[in-house]
Amino acid sequence: MSKIGGLLRRAFGAVREHVGTDHFGNKYYFIPEQKSWTGRHIRAKRMVEPANPAEHEYMEGSIPMEWEAWIRGRRKKPPSVEELMGNESQREQIKLKAKEVEEKDLALQAKEYEEGLVAAPARTVAKGHASATAFGKVELSEEPTSTANKFQPGSWMPTSKK
Repeated sequence: MSKIGGLLRRAFGAVREHVGTDHFGNKYYFIPEQKSWTGRHIRAKRMVEPANPAEHEYMEGSIPMEWEAWIRGRRKKPPSVEELMGNESQREQIKLKAKEVEEKDLALQAKEYEEGLVAAPARTVAKGHASATAFGKVELSEEPTSTANKFQPGSWMPTSKK
């Protein structure tokens, strides 16, 4: 069998073995360890053929975690369909439970604010980012303002004539 495989590899390139397909339509292949026609040792590879091969159409999460772990060599055997379905249902249950907990927490916070057990969060208005050079500096307004004994003209400045 290795002689036939060697002939096929030499004639058509690497022989890849289809391992599985996920629910997105991505196909996963295994290329076994082999020797090139020059006698060089080529180690085994794992690869994916995406359902949408255009690079701009790739989105994060288009390869399930289980398959990505197999491709990167973190697991020896490819995932089964049952394992994928079980893990997906577990993830959905966790999302639902997290949503319920968040709703309960928001309701509890609202109740505590109403009863006065917790002070309402301070609402500060800060423009910009703390690392910006203009952060915390008072901006000059377009209109002149007057407070008590201090008068501050607007941002308009006369042009210098040269």
